[in-house]
Amino acid sequence: MTTKGISPVDTATPDEAVTPATTSTPKWRFLRRWWPPALAIGAAVAVWWLATAVLASPQSLLRQTAPGHVARSLVELYNRGVLLADTEVSLWRLLVGLLVAAVIGIPAGLLIGSNDTADRATRPVVQFLRMISPLSWAPISVAIFGIGNEPVIFLIAAAAVWPILINTAAGVHAVDPGYLQVARSFGATRTELLTAVVLPAIRGHLQTGLRVALGIAWVVLVPAEMLGVRSGLGYQILNARDQLAYGQVVALIVVIGVIGYVLDLGARRALSTSRRDRSAAA
Repeated sequence: MTTKGISPVDTATPDEAVTPATTSTPKWRFLRRWWPPALAIGAAVAVWWLATAVLASPQSLLRQTAPGHVARSLVELYNRGVLLADTEVSLWRLLVGLLVAAVIGIPAGLLIGSNDTADRATRPVVQFLRMISPLSWAPISVAIFGIGNEPVIFLIAAAAVWPILINTAAGVHAVDPGYLQVARSFGATRTELLTAVVLPAIRGHLQTGLRVALGIAWVVLVPAEMLGVRSGLGYQILNARDQLAYGQVVALIVVIGVIGYVLDLGARRALSTSRRDRSAAA
């Protein structure tokens, strides 16, 4: 008896299966992720070059702010030893100002969030003060602290304290009362309620407040460093302006923007990692 034609059966093992398309390889995933921002940055630089090196008149000061001039100014600032030193000073002031804001804002937020009377009593004052521009306090800070690091740190703390305080209080308000009741039923003290229930529950709110405070503090830092100090990125901008070195001014602006982006990226990555850890633990 003759057998009829039988269609072949695919007997390939999983290891011999067809490999995925090249578009699913890590290289292509990397390209798909990064080519849109790279293209946007390239377009922005192209518009910058067109406006300052092509369309600007030869006598215009905009010629000094062209990308080529800015790159040379950046190298000059680095070779003079100014760029890294002033960046370190600015970051140190930023860190100290944020620490002061956290030391004030977190305990105040815990008190306001956990006590309705304190919340109602302080709400008008908090809303009034947080609506005042931190730079409005500059003359008073100089009169109180004099010239130096102290007024700069004060202005940074005055700007950063409010997002920390408000987000901390909001986190305490959002804690499930059932958790507190269960802890109290086991005889937990106030300190144990704070450390074992409240603080872990408000970690997300607190991290968000710190990230927002970081961005605000970095924005306030540069004008705050124009108050008579002799170091920092803000001071170097004033110094370059007085020398009519506008290429250096723009170079410092670029550095400030890059550092601010890196700081926010780091805070965002830390926040997303913490959220993934909490989700995995849950």
